[in-house]
Amino acid sequence: MVVSEDKVRDKAREILGFYDDELADSGTGQITTFNQLDSKYFKGIKDKPDGWYFPKDINQTAIILETKALSYNKSDDLEKDREQLFRYMQITAQKYKKVLGILYNGEDVLVYNDSQKQIINVNTLLHKNYYLKLANRIPIDIDAIQSCTIAINELLHHKFIMQDLKHRMIFTACALVAHRKGARLENFKDLDFSNLKERIIQILEKSYSKEQRTNEKLAIIKEQYQKITCDKENDQVAMSDFIDNVVKISHFIDSDDWNGEDVMMIFFNEFNRYLPKKPDYGQVFTPQHIVSLMYRITNTTHKDRVLDAACGSGAFLITAMGEMISEVGGRENEKDVLRICNEQLFGVEISKDLFTLACANMLIHKDGKTNLIQADSRDKEVCEWIKGKNITKVLMNPPYENKYGVYEIVENVLDNVSEGAMCAFLLPNTKLEVGAKRARKWLKKHSLLKIIKLPSEIFAGKASSDTSIFLFKAHEPQNNKEIFACHIKEDGLETIKNKGRQDIKGIWKNKLEPYWLDVIYKQSGDESCQWLKPDEHLSYQMPQEPFSISEQDFKKVVLDFMLFENGIDKKEFEKAMLESLLYDSKIELKDSEILVRFDKAKEVDTRKKPSQKSLFDKEEE
Repeated sequence: MVVSEDKVRDKAREILGFYDDELADSGTGQITTFNQLDSKYFKGIKDKPDGWYFPKDINQTAIILETKALSYNKSDDLEKDREQLFRYMQITAQKYKKVLGILYNGEDVLVYNDSQKQIINVNTLLHKNYYLKLANRIPIDIDAIQSCTIAINELLHHKFIMQDLKHRMIFTACALVAHRKGARLENFKDLDFSNLKERIIQILEKSYSKEQRTNEKLAIIKEQYQKITCDKENDQVAMSDFIDNVVKISHFIDSDDWNGEDVMMIFFNEFNRYLPKKPDYGQVFTPQHIVSLMYRITNTTHKDRVLDAACGSGAFLITAMGEMISEVGGRENEKDVLRICNEQLFGVEISKDLFTLACANMLIHKDGKTNLIQADSRDKEVCEWIKGKNITKVLMNPPYENKYGVYEIVENVLDNVSEGAMCAFLLPNTKLEVGAKRARKWLKKHSLLKIIKLPSEIFAGKASSDTSIFLFKAHEPQNNKEIFACHIKEDGLETIKNKGRQDIKGIWKNKLEPYWLDVIYKQSGDESCQWLKPDEHLSYQMPQEPFSISEQDFKKVVLDFMLFENGIDKKEFEKAMLESLLYDSKIELKDSEILVRFDKAKEVDTRKKPSQKSLFDKEEE
């Protein structure tokens, strides 16, 4: 079966929206030459592009479309047709500073920038506005977001005297939600704290009035929000500064429309730096680059149904949401975005404070709140809830301490997700070794495929032990299959004063992450790679340094033994030798040697003596 190029071209025109408007000349067809499109810039050029989007402002981005017929009887390789597209892009660059090229065969799509580099791996053709946004995308200003977050935390803590860190996070997150629901916080700068707090909750209640009757999550958000207090309410300068910073962060979210999730992760990670070393419920907040690594090593995609059964403030779910939305082409693809946010992300959190944060985090993105529940993942009811969700991927960092039920949580998740689900748990290195009896019981039903030991510094003092990612495949018995293990010794991040650990040089993103993804996928390629027998080890085994002893070490041990055998006090001997070397020796330089000579005349008694009375002790009468 063959789909003709004419039909592919017509289909592309409809999807891309290549029609003339007041901003651009646009169309498709193989009868229009470049010369006809613009005889000034393309004079005499008779090549005929399949499709074009030429803005009337030459400083805007132009798009060239190249289409090919689709054959289902052979393997089509679009990349072999790139050269013609690149040639048309070079012609277009005679007029426009920015040019995108799209290669399409009715099914597959490749998109290139004017450096002839593929810029996105979304295998679906989307409206031209998506590609134009992509071309004009402004990188997130991480420093600016961190500065805003630090300022907000300082204002709430030291100006409003709001002692509880989680309350500061919840108040800020709810203010962000209200602003993004149209509250225009800029108009509330004259309010004191209590009035602003009341105004924010009124906006949330009005915005979600229909859902509140059936959605207990909003009731929990309100319950926790009402607990927020501060000791100083009437600092108008501080109020104005707080609102300005909230508005700036909201602007950052909007400025990167299809990847605003990154902004919120920076925001929450910055607040999380202030958490105590042992937060409530044993939560340790996961660094963003580790969250992304776990998403990738589980091969999670926009087609998966993702669970975090100890979701905290929602880091794994927000990252999954961002990655999935990116994979389907961004928020322009409204149908798939709604499906992802409302049908494919699932979270459980026992702490009401953290659950409130997770809900607020989702609400900031206007969706994705449907499948969060405030519950204990150890409970039977939660097991049934998980079982009914057809979970295909698990990404989570459960509480580490036994009193919070880490083993019960992991077991319940494995037992109730779908057959073949890939489950990545971030745990202390030896957690399965310590609970080996229980862990080996799991392996009768499930497989532990991989153990990835992480750098010891990733939690920057927040975790009590080194950690590893444990990758399981649910409902497939281990049957003594060996476990692949490797050790990521460093992540390239550097500690920046007041800003925590940052990938400021892009070492992780550009070098180490691609390297380790390749090693983990191929299960080879690094000297740290190991294969473990499950009946022997359930953690990465640090190599034992080979035993060695130097001649100096040998002499030292022998000398210590001789001193002991002869009753000679070692400290007195060392003191006598040093004094003799400094004051009683003769030092000569002979050729390339330094000779030290001692006279035998002076003898020192270095034998151990019974304890002597101090000069300051009173004499017996």
